[in-house]
Amino acid sequence: MKISDLSAFLELRVLSGDPCREYDGVYSGDFLSRAMSRVKADNLWITIMNNPNVIAVASLTDAAAVILAEGVTLLPDAQNAAGKKDVCVLTSPLSAYELCVRIHELQKSHAGV
Repeated sequence: MKISDLSAFLELRVLSGDPCREYDGVYSGDFLSRAMSRVKADNLWITIMNNPNVIAVASLTDAAAVILAEGVTLLPDAQNAAGKKDVCVLTSPLSAYELCVRIHELQKSHAGV
């Protein structure tokens, strides 16, 4: 599924990058060292961390996008890094839990389950 489709369903706001990429899988967590070992290529990464290190990890792991939960937005230096590294970052007022539930529901409905 495309991030743009998910974005429309969840009313996410794009902070940087191109939301037209396809995603496959979701990781939710706020420890950068865990994310480095758990986020897979093409995953969505849900976090409340908003610093440049998040952009570095997303780029390193080839995450499809970072979704910032709880209305968090990028710090200015992270916004700049996201633009330079072409990392797609979105934000939502929903909690990480609510985002995971809604993404799961959307995936189930698209899979015909």
